[in-house]
Amino acid sequence: MNRRPQGTPQRQHGGQGQLRIIGGEWRSRRFAFPDGPGLRPTPDRVRETLFNWLAAYVPGARVLDPFAGSGALFLEALSRGASSGLALDTNGEAANALRNHLATLKCDAGQVLLTDALRHLEHQPATPFDLVFLDPPFHQDLLQNTCRLLEERGWLAKDAWIYTESEAVPSSLGLPGNWRLHREKKAGAVHYALWQREES
Repeated sequence: MNRRPQGTPQRQHGGQGQLRIIGGEWRSRRFAFPDGPGLRPTPDRVRETLFNWLAAYVPGARVLDPFAGSGALFLEALSRGASSGLALDTNGEAANALRNHLATLKCDAGQVLLTDALRHLEHQPATPFDLVFLDPPFHQDLLQNTCRLLEERGWLAKDAWIYTESEAVPSSLGLPGNWRLHREKKAGAVHYALWQREES
């Protein structure tokens, strides 16, 4: 749900943002999400690239989205065959909208919690996830702290995949040493990357 780079337009419809699922069971379905600071879906072309990278790994995956925002990545993964998912967000309107989208899709594989991601990862019992989406608000040290908790608290499967969006070059982020940078690209001011966890 990261902060939009300055000058990046947010599509609106009736005072709300719009997202489109681009692949899988719910391909081309459109959903509104509440306007708000930092709430914007990862652009279609970035999602398409990401899920091309992940094509062999999404079916059956357990998915975690700690900064779900609009829910674009979360819904995309479930549409493409993820077996279950947990989405977290501190924005009540966004969380309710995402719950409503899941209900509309008659999807009971996704759970949405209104909670702070760092607090949840630090204090709740951990279950391992195969795929994690990390696109937190920028300039708040959220990415590094979240990655540390994911690794230290046992939230990652042995060979989990982790997607990151950041304002800085991925190699400069100082993420856990046993995460291998698999692919990276840049869209505007945003760097996005896919990492794979290896046993330390």
